[in-house]
Amino acid sequence: MGTPHRPAALTVAGIALVASLTACAGGAASAPEPRTPQPASTAGLTTADVDAWLDDTIPDALAESRIAGATVSVVHDGQVVTARGFGQADVAAGTPVDPDRTLFRVGSVSKLFTATAVMQLVEDGRVDLDTDVEQYTGLDLPVEHPVTLRHLLTHTPGFEERIAGLIGAPGTSADLRASLVTDPPAQPYEPGTTPAYSNYGNALAGYVVEAVSGQPFEEYVAEHVLAPAGMTSSTFAQPLPADLAPHVAQGYATSDDAPTPFETVGQPPAGALSATATDMARFMLAHLGQSPGADVLSAPTRALMQRPALDADTLGALAAGPRMGLGWFDESRHGHRVVGHGGDTNVFHSHLQLWPDDGTGLYLSFSSTGTDGAAYLLRDDLLDAFADRYFPADAPAAPSTVDDTTRAAHARALAGAYESTRGFHSTFLTALGPVQPVSVQVVDGERVLFTPGPGQLGPAVYEEVEPWVYRQVDGDRVLAVATDDDGRVELVGHDSAMSLVPVGAARAAAVPALVGGVVVLALGLLAWPLGAAVRAVRARRRSRVVPQAGDGSDVAPAHDAASSPAPHRGLRLSRTLTRVASLSVVLALAGWVYVVLTLLELQPLPDLVLRVVQLLTVVGVLGLVAAVWRLVTEVRTRTRWFRVTAATLVVLAFTAVSWSANQLLLTSPDITY
Repeated sequence: MGTPHRPAALTVAGIALVASLTACAGGAASAPEPRTPQPASTAGLTTADVDAWLDDTIPDALAESRIAGATVSVVHDGQVVTARGFGQADVAAGTPVDPDRTLFRVGSVSKLFTATAVMQLVEDGRVDLDTDVEQYTGLDLPVEHPVTLRHLLTHTPGFEERIAGLIGAPGTSADLRASLVTDPPAQPYEPGTTPAYSNYGNALAGYVVEAVSGQPFEEYVAEHVLAPAGMTSSTFAQPLPADLAPHVAQGYATSDDAPTPFETVGQPPAGALSATATDMARFMLAHLGQSPGADVLSAPTRALMQRPALDADTLGALAAGPRMGLGWFDESRHGHRVVGHGGDTNVFHSHLQLWPDDGTGLYLSFSSTGTDGAAYLLRDDLLDAFADRYFPADAPAAPSTVDDTTRAAHARALAGAYESTRGFHSTFLTALGPVQPVSVQVVDGERVLFTPGPGQLGPAVYEEVEPWVYRQVDGDRVLAVATDDDGRVELVGHDSAMSLVPVGAARAAAVPALVGGVVVLALGLLAWPLGAAVRAVRARRRSRVVPQAGDGSDVAPAHDAASSPAPHRGLRLSRTLTRVASLSVVLALAGWVYVVLTLLELQPLPDLVLRVVQLLTVVGVLGLVAAVWRLVTEVRTRTRWFRVTAATLVVLAFTAVSWSANQLLLTSPDITY
């Protein structure tokens, strides 16, 4: 499921992968224009003022962005300030969104409910936050380091990403245990040390609930979380129960497109909840300690969930930045403490925030991605505008404590290319990291420009405010940087559960080398028929040269192509094998692009397709042998210089392809993803 603040790379079908593969580099981005904060409300957080703000903002934004529907709820001081529906739940039927009845898929906001269920078991003494979860689940996970519930709820279990089965095909059902034991992800990081958002980790926490309670996860949450909170129109069940199914909003890429089928989340704890805006208001009240019904959790447990759950003992320097609570992200802004969680499916985009010290909560969700991913930007804009309007900064941000010389030196050290720790390390999708790097450049001598900004869609400028702690200029986002003893950057922590690592030299070179090699081989393939055509034309022209009648001249007979000496047998065979391997390489690259784009759309992909693409890749890698043979034979037979030059370039191209395929695990027998 999606991550807070930005779409997961895994759920965005519109990724410009092909452009990245062909360009492999981008120009320097300009610094973004400063954001202009909205004026603070003079009326305060009242129903009339919130409704007026929403009416002035959302309907026009939905129409402009081609978003079918939206739902919003706001709570404050123990009351539901407003619960609103905008647009249509079903475009074809013209059904309006009803905040009391229309269910939206909330994506990873579901993880807050999973964390709540876990903490109920902690309260009851049935589980411990710092005990190896294998003691509760009985699962024999292939992990090098033990994983605890604290790790799982803070997104630091150390797992790599997995997307297989994240969204099931229409009509499929979810099997939580099977999803955990089938091709589990590798654990490249030591638990507790490296924020790396993990759907698998959260699903494992949900399975602890299931194993310890003896109830299916969905049933436990319905009985112990939803019911006490008064959420009578919400469920984790897939498919939806008969009484709720008619009321779920249709999801759309844009409001002009056909609706998507109901998205079955393969790991329900990570994102399967369907809920109404009024039910989400009740959940916010429960976590603010303002619920009119039974307490879902005790006050000390709620406070524990909202506090940072890890410290410098494991996080090191990253502890100076935003840190995860137990399920909650630190999203503080304007000097106010804010905790929250975002969520994305393919077409639904949601966010929930609590302002615990101000007794306030905001929930919003959209049922379409919209034109050019507009829902992501609109979501962030609304969160920012709500903070500006109702909780403006009480005082200007504190000035930097770092001197100019140090800031400039640190900025230079930070410059470079980075990739997310929420990525792929042991599978063929490892190429996604260097293909879509985060670029960091020095601007104004001592500031740094991130393109894109961590957790954002567009670029963002940061300045150092404490040693190795950076705050976004004209914003509230904070980054913390961990370095080695020599001052080299090792990790950049952001958004509580995410971090960036430098792209190593080999990984940075792998994709450009692959693309460059394929381009050379493709040009060689094109030159083959073109060369044959040119030779044929020349032969026809020579054959037309005949003696002039009566001039007595002695003209040599035409020299046609057939009279040329036949190539050496070994040379002919090596050229043929090289061309076959070149064609395999070109087809393999096209196949990998298709595979990656299909998987990023969370569409199922038969293993046979992967194996065929891998076979083409292997043939291409073996083409290096044929290319070397051809070069040696060209030299030995003393063919023309341009043929030797071309053969040399082909050898270099196959070398680049073979090395890149190895770096990017394209020939690995493991095809899990």
